[in-house]
Amino acid sequence: MRIPETFFYNPLITSPMRWVLRSKIHRATVTETRLDYEGSITVDEDLLDRVGIWVGEKVTIADVTNGNRFETYTLPGARGSGIIAINGAAAHLCNEGDKVIIMAYELTDTPIRAKVALVDDGNNVVRDLIY
Repeated sequence: MRIPETFFYNPLITSPMRWVLRSKIHRATVTETRLDYEGSITVDEDLLDRVGIWVGEKVTIADVTNGNRFETYTLPGARGSGIIAINGAAAHLCNEGDKVIIMAYELTDTPIRAKVALVDDGNNVVRDLIY
């Protein structure tokens, strides 16, 4: 069965919607893994604010140390604490001390500039970038 080209055409949409990187915390160090927890990733709220990630927002986590990649949502950690805690079932995918990249995306029909925070081993921001 052939689908007519008009099936895909919407005159109200002038360009295609795309998922693009909006925010990234680069090479954060996992400070805790908590298996007996409801789920999510707890992140120092100062870091969330720095890159514009909301509490409860869906994020992708890439573990640089072991190559695992998963999605979860964010919970606020104490400001200035540097906490990066992997909670619930995802705690099986990371170990304390692992380096992770925390990424949030936006669905848009126009290019956007991503806010990126590069952090040190204590999860202190050492450099801000805009992609």
